[in-house]
Amino acid sequence: MKEYKVVNWKMGLSKNNERLEDLLNQYAKMGWRVIHIGEQSTRIVFERDKNR
Repeated sequence: MKEYKVVNWKMGLSKNNERLEDLLNQYAKMGWRVIHIGEQSTRIVFERDKNR
């Protein structure tokens, strides 16, 4: 069974790429993987196995 998490990304005035990379790596360490990043959106959808 899968579980999902939706995160709203807030763009800042600087270092957006670095902050986004840090956020993605933080979730990856917890077992989440990105399944969708909205092209014009600030929404990121993560997925992981619930029974891991």
